[in-house]
Amino acid sequence: MTSRERVNTALNHAEPDRTPLDLGASAVTGMHVSSVYLLRQALGLDAPGTPVKVVEPYQMLGEIAPDLIDALGVDVVGLGGSRTLFGFRNEGWKEWRLFDNTPVLVPEAFNTMPEANGDILMYPGGDATAAPSGRMPKDGFYFDTIIRQDPIDEAALDVEDNLQEFTPISDSELDWYRAEAQRLAGTDKAVLASFGGAAFGDIALVPGQWLRRPRGIRDIAEWYTSTLCRRDYVYEVFSRQCDMALANWEKIHAIVGDLVTAVFVTGTDFGAQHGPFIGLDVYRDLYKPFHRRVNDWIHRNTGWKSFIHSCGSVRVFLEDFIDAGFDILNPVQCSARDMEARELKEGYGDRLVFWGGGVDTQHTLPFGTPEEVAAQVRERVRIFGRGGGFIFNTIHNVQARVPRENLLALYRTLLELAGNT
Repeated sequence: MTSRERVNTALNHAEPDRTPLDLGASAVTGMHVSSVYLLRQALGLDAPGTPVKVVEPYQMLGEIAPDLIDALGVDVVGLGGSRTLFGFRNEGWKEWRLFDNTPVLVPEAFNTMPEANGDILMYPGGDATAAPSGRMPKDGFYFDTIIRQDPIDEAALDVEDNLQEFTPISDSELDWYRAEAQRLAGTDKAVLASFGGAAFGDIALVPGQWLRRPRGIRDIAEWYTSTLCRRDYVYEVFSRQCDMALANWEKIHAIVGDLVTAVFVTGTDFGAQHGPFIGLDVYRDLYKPFHRRVNDWIHRNTGWKSFIHSCGSVRVFLEDFIDAGFDILNPVQCSARDMEARELKEGYGDRLVFWGGGVDTQHTLPFGTPEEVAAQVRERVRIFGRGGGFIFNTIHNVQARVPRENLLALYRTLLELAGNT
């Protein structure tokens, strides 16, 4: 099978010739740049000291380049917008180093400023005249959001303020998608698209790190409170956001067509480690109507599959996710309560595709032995892969400080299972 055939077979709940693999096709299925560096070195793809590109600076994700895709047998590639979560483009690469001295390449607008305590500040759009929107703590590996919330005047709250990032797609962005689609059409890979705009209430996006002066409700705690105390306000934001997203997606679909295999709809998390952190009634009242609108549009107008990323213990929501029209669940956090792999497969495997769940990135991958990593990979492939409906990915992104031997154990095991050595 080609990669595209392999993924499509699995998405249609049939067993392909081997388990399909995603690494790096989205911002939640990738790998920290320091781990990409370690893996490339271990595989002999680079000379020592060769830097790796940072393609998503918020989480500091590394590029999964074509030679690494070939070496690991990756089946999925990503199609996303032209700008990062800090609002600048991935272009004009320059050298930079992580706190652990890993050599990397960052975009030219990756403009940072050190603080006296050693923290590093990042700016929206790379504009150092604006208030900083990100902070990497000293000796850290990622940027944390800096909340830039003006005092809230209840009488002056305006839904328009929380819609400032949801605008008609520009001609230049459509040209970007046209060029990317033409490039990817020359491969045999499945395509996971991330068009943006339909992640209702995704808390990673609410603060607006890419906006020079975000308006409205931008504080994380204030936003979550607002889903209960300002329900009508949030519902109106979602409603108008949904209108804009679908208008933009219609234009994008006219360009990319059915080159896209699956589309990332939302990354809004509904689960914590030990259970859901919103009530099922809140999901049904506030989020599900818009999930259904988006998924109905996808299934009515395209051949794409619909992808939801929601971390933690989300089992209580799965019937509603299915009813809302989602085809794919990610990251399948089997370490959370009520998310045991076998029970998920037996209860939902004929109706949901599990894109993730392949190995635990909280415990096993960073802290287990290579033998434990290999054993868990084999177990998850056996459980989730039975009858199709499984795309192998780790549970969320591979983090920093994963031992080299464990990275090799992960991907060598997959290659062995595929009959390659």
